Amino acid sequence: MTAVVPVQGAIRDSVLDAIYPISPDGLDRHAFGRFDAAQMKTAWGRRCQQRFALVEGVDLLASAACYDLAGRLEGRAVRICGIGSVFTHPSRRGLGHARVLLETLLDEAAGKGADVALLFSQTGVEPDAPNGFEAIPSTEVTLDVASSRHGAPMTMVRGGEERDLAAIAAMGRVRAGPFRFHLDRDIDLIQYAITRKRLLAGLGSTDARQLLFVIAEEGITAAAYVVVSVAGSTWTLEECGDRDASGARVGALLQALIAREPSERRPTIRAWLPPRFLPPQITIVSATPSTEIMMVRLLGAGPILPKLSGDEVLYWRSDFF
Repeated sequence: MTAVVPVQGAIRDSVLDAIYPISPDGLDRHAFGRFDAAQMKTAWGRRCQQRFALVEGVDLLASAACYDLAGRLEGRAVRICGIGSVFTHPSRRGLGHARVLLETLLDEAAGKGADVALLFSQTGVEPDAPNGFEAIPSTEVTLDVASSRHGAPMTMVRGGEERDLAAIAAMGRVRAGPFRFHLDRDIDLIQYAITRKRLLAGLGSTDARQLLFVIAEEGITAAAYVVVSVAGSTWTLEECGDRDASGARVGALLQALIAREPSERRPTIRAWLPPRFLPPQITIVSATPSTEIMMVRLLGAGPILPKLSGDEVLYWRSDFF
């Protein structure tokens, strides 16, 4: 007899033992356990994140992480069930267990009022998605930042702090307004996203990763920000924001970060940039389909909507689960 149960206690240990070797985060088992537990101690994680497992007696068949998200679709507020880290035990693959788990979670989410489901995966490990999911195309770009490295631009730069999150949320809402679909990123979700990246940097092997969270301010208020993960000579722009529609201060922040290490090799900078957002200091060198896949499905009996294109969706890499 199979059942879907919350992941806790001995089941949690079994799930983490199974999934940490295939996690893209590259943590060892001990660090991965700490990483998982620490996320649940954030305000957003306690309220909105939970793992579930499909079990048969004491045997683990499949597991997935569930996220309670808020967003906007076609201008109206929607509740979103996000599902990631879908895993089927190797000895049970090919038997449809992940599909059973996903359909059960989606049915429960719809019963609790969710309007939309998001399913997150990676190229090559895409789950056996239930019917009705459609992939939202996303593009990873490689960026060149115009910088002579003879000095930083005339921009007031400081480390980001918790007091900046309200301003970040406000500029994010303005940026997201024109898009057909986007998350409603409140202070708790932004704090969770940044904390998650900090944990990855702190729990990994020594000097394997860094996280840069910096602010350009006007007066004492954040006017622009960038969150950058650093792994060797590769920078990943996780998210950014600017009260200026041109994004010029985001470009200046990247210039300032590059200028801090004038003797170092220029980093390779990768990003998901919002459509029609390109700071004047930045050039796109190359663009390829992202290996991180997000799929969407409407829940319930709402109206059928036109398929979402990549240009109609605003979604930050730091919110990919």
